[in-house]
Amino acid sequence: CCGRKPATPTWNASPASSPVSPEHAPRRSQVVLVEPALSQLAKLTATETHRLDRAIVAISVNPELGTPVPDTLLRDYVDDVDEVRVIYYVTALRQITIVAYVEA
Repeated sequence: CCGRKPATPTWNASPASSPVSPEHAPRRSQVVLVEPALSQLAKLTATETHRLDRAIVAISVNPELGTPVPDTLLRDYVDDVDEVRVIYYVTALRQITIVAYVEA
C-alpha cells in the first residue's frame, strides 16, 4: 500500500527459528552464587561482569551447556568469545543452578 516497502523482520520467519512467546519460552533455572563465586565476582570490572552475566543467563536457560567434570556433579562452561568460565552444578529438579566459581 502507498508505495511503501514492507518492514523487514529482524528474525527468520521459518518455524524452526521463529521467536517464542514468553509463555512458551524455556523455563530458566534460578541461579545462586556461593561464596567463592561471590568473592571472584567482587573483583570483576563492570565489563567483565556484563560478559559473565550473558554466560550465566545462557546456563540458566540450558544447564547442559557446560562440560561434565569427571567424578563430580560439577559442570565447566567456557565461553571463548566472551572469555568467561563458570563452574556450576544443577539441583536434581533442575530448578536451581548453583555457581561455585566464575572467571572473566
